[in-house]
Amino acid sequence: MSAPRNAFPMTPVLLPVAVLLIAMLSLQGGASLAKSLFSTVGAPGITALRLGFGTLMLCIIFKPWRLRFSAAQRKPLVMYGLALGCMNYLFYLSIRTVPLGVAVGLEFLGPLTLALVGARRPLDFLWVLLAVTGLWFLLPLGEGIRHIDPLGALLAVGAGACWAVYILMGQRAGAEHGPATVAMGSLIASVIFVPLGLTFAAPGVWDWHVVPLALLIALLSTAIPYSLEMMALTRLPARIFGTLMSLEPAVAAISGILFLGELLGGRQWIGLLAIIAASAGSTLTMKPKRAKINPIDLNESR
Repeated sequence: MSAPRNAFPMTPVLLPVAVLLIAMLSLQGGASLAKSLFSTVGAPGITALRLGFGTLMLCIIFKPWRLRFSAAQRKPLVMYGLALGCMNYLFYLSIRTVPLGVAVGLEFLGPLTLALVGARRPLDFLWVLLAVTGLWFLLPLGEGIRHIDPLGALLAVGAGACWAVYILMGQRAGAEHGPATVAMGSLIASVIFVPLGLTFAAPGVWDWHVVPLALLIALLSTAIPYSLEMMALTRLPARIFGTLMSLEPAVAAISGILFLGELLGGRQWIGLLAIIAASAGSTLTMKPKRAKINPIDLNESR
């Protein structure tokens, strides 16, 4: 006897949701491992190793040299790759002095701002207010300056700005080739940021015992999450994808607590939750735009 057609109606949605959650856990676990090596190889060194080994893995998987990009796609592709490299570099510099959860929360302001561009309805301004409130609690203002490094916070916000560029350019560059575009973008980023990272790396970056850990970081932080996120993108509506991505700062905070012992105070948790709520709310209440207008949504990730 055959099963009814609607016996498992949620399976097509649950699979990409599970894939996306695994990608977030992998990414933040890799960031925690990377931060634990800062004292040995430095943040620039970790950036170089992650990008270098991660690009190698992505190139083996997707073989980007087989791709053909039109003239209209080449400029967005280059900008996409540069934004990817700069985003990673600034993010790792920020988490030298800022807790992982707080850094991701601040970085998340980039795609959140992108989602709120052109806000017109009263409800849109509610999400803006929530995001600003979260920023107020997360940034080192007033008494909080004793707990959060101002430069580290600024670097995280800068990484968020790069994330916004990454989203916009990724939409244009990856329209035809999908996940394989990540490999080409990572290759472009590596050309600049691998030499830059090695130049300013700590001496420990040249120790052979670092290589296995660097490979693991590249696997957890680049190859696995980038590939899984692109898979989820093709199977989830942008609204659901953006809402789920709103959980990433919380995943980062939990990862920092479990693996790095980074306990957040009440002020930081309030700010973090406000940004998560603003991101989820803006995504869930987003109005579809007319076909002739390019949609701005959270359908790319770091």
